[in-house]
Amino acid sequence: MLNADFNLLKAALQHKLQAVVTGSDKRQDIIIQQSPDPLDETQFAAERDMVVSLLNRESEMSRRMRAALRRIEEGTYAVCLACEETISVKRLQAVPWAELCLGCQERSDLAADGFFGAEDEQVELGAR
Repeated sequence: MLNADFNLLKAALQHKLQAVVTGSDKRQDIIIQQSPDPLDETQFAAERDMVVSLLNRESEMSRRMRAALRRIEEGTYAVCLACEETISVKRLQAVPWAELCLGCQERSDLAADGFFGAEDEQVELGAR
């Protein structure tokens, strides 16, 4: 990987992480609100569920970006955690926090979706 590509990907990761960390604080939106109207209670519960899902997603993205930055520091960035092959620059440009090469990611997605036969090719992180 060229140094210019590497530096651009690192900057993109840092920028995206900063945006997630300093984004709006949604935790205040999960406060339980009481209402005498059952329909309003249902609406509030649905809104809380959505905010919790968004918080979980942001937390997961933050974890993945921090892990990618850690791999950059360790010198293992752009190496698939499953097969240890190089992750393509094109994939890293699209998903700078990618942990798996495209082939391993596809197998992992198929196994997670429960496709028949996919469990035979389940991807284990760190496998050699």
